Amino acid sequence: MNEAKALPADLEQALLVGRVWRPGPVDGPSVVAVRKGEVIDITAVAPTMADLLDRPDRVALAASAAGESLGDARALMAANLAGEAGPRLLAPCDLQPVKAAGVTFAISLLERMIEEEAGGDASRAEEIRVRMQALIGSDLSRLRPGSPEAARLKAELIERGQWSQYLEVGIGPDAEVFSKAPPMASVGTGAQIGVLPESRWNNPEPEIVLAVDSRGEVVGATLGNDVNLRDIEGRSALLLTKAKDNNGSCAIGPFIRLFDGNFSMDSVRQADVSLRIEGLDGFELDGVSHMREISRDPLDLVRQACGRHHQYPDGFMLFLGTMFSPTQDRMGPGTGFTHKMGDRVVIASERLGALINEVRLATEIEPWAFGVRALYANLAGRGLLRQGA
Repeated sequence: MNEAKALPADLEQALLVGRVWRPGPVDGPSVVAVRKGEVIDITAVAPTMADLLDRPDRVALAASAAGESLGDARALMAANLAGEAGPRLLAPCDLQPVKAAGVTFAISLLERMIEEEAGGDASRAEEIRVRMQALIGSDLSRLRPGSPEAARLKAELIERGQWSQYLEVGIGPDAEVFSKAPPMASVGTGAQIGVLPESRWNNPEPEIVLAVDSRGEVVGATLGNDVNLRDIEGRSALLLTKAKDNNGSCAIGPFIRLFDGNFSMDSVRQADVSLRIEGLDGFELDGVSHMREISRDPLDLVRQACGRHHQYPDGFMLFLGTMFSPTQDRMGPGTGFTHKMGDRVVIASERLGALINEVRLATEIEPWAFGVRALYANLAGRGLLRQGA
């Protein structure tokens, strides 16, 4: 994938915001806007992404605020993908906690149930998959979660002894919304992503990620990789945090595309999200998810995440879930898919660009050392904090 395809196809019309680590005298993160393909540092007027997204005039600010030009977005992307020295793309969020909705597509529900019954043993997955597809596969794709039809299926499956905690959140009234990563822990495009050394069954999860402000309003969207350790979560759902929240296990980017006259929530609802995996062993895998097949509307997921019951004063990022769990055999019949070190993962959508990362062990990639205190110390040293910020 070249730098042009790593950016939105309609780049000239897209209003993008993001974060860039600037070396040299700045030696810290900057908030940037991309206007007609030009990257502008607007940190002087919006020191954090949370500040920018919470402003009612965020679209006008991103479109016109004065700032320092960092050059062409294509050149910045090319340098990042080539690993060259210079400004480095970061995850486009900072103070926002990262939440994730799970089991929002029928196919992902099936795969979670397979993990649960297999107890994390990948060799049992295919046999269980065939049996479960015969039992419930045709029903789930037509069900609206929380509907009377879903309640009847739930009762029938309980009667058959086939009920699962994943069915509860897949077809029940309450969505699964969990904490994926704390503020500042996510990595951006071009960075290495991490899996635990003890995991033997894992995969990427390509998703659209919503940017939500402190009032619960969705203000934009980007791409994410909810790196998943299937064997660990499959052993017990209580190991979800161990399976989901590790060094480099949350990738977001390349930029947040703000909602404006050219891009809206309906654009998200109609988006396709592709996944490509390229291994150093010559392995290749391609797949695509269609957001129109999601079982819960994105705004319903936002409402379940925040409201009178839960507030996010710095806003939050919300992964919407995936329908694509790779099952292609990689190391022999019945082995299914798992990552090998050095895999290149490309998650792309035409109007959002591409999130590109390389898989490594979480214990061997760059440690997470720059948190909220470091961010504010850096901004203060640059004279960018307003009174009361």
